[in-house]
Amino acid sequence: MEPTVSVSSDLQPLVDQAVADLAQRLSIEPAQVELVKFEFVVWPDAGLGCPQPGMEYLQVLSDGYLIQLRVGKRIYAYHGGERRGPFLCENPASAISP
Repeated sequence: MEPTVSVSSDLQPLVDQAVADLAQRLSIEPAQVELVKFEFVVWPDAGLGCPQPGMEYLQVLSDGYLIQLRVGKRIYAYHGGERRGPFLCENPASAISP
């Protein structure tokens, strides 16, 4: 699939990690995953916009990024930031635009 969004070469490894993870989770080829969006964001807390039930997070603004990938008609959100690489977030919270 031809990418509809491009990112700089220094950010491409983050996108590649997210694509590889999603392809593995869905048992598909990475070429079937389309990059929809890559943007820098400020997450509202140390949970990087992906709060887990029962967890408490430092209430400090955290620089990070949002990667949106599409497979078919479904969009998948990958969050990252601080020193954490991209991870699938199934229940995303809102980010604060930089």
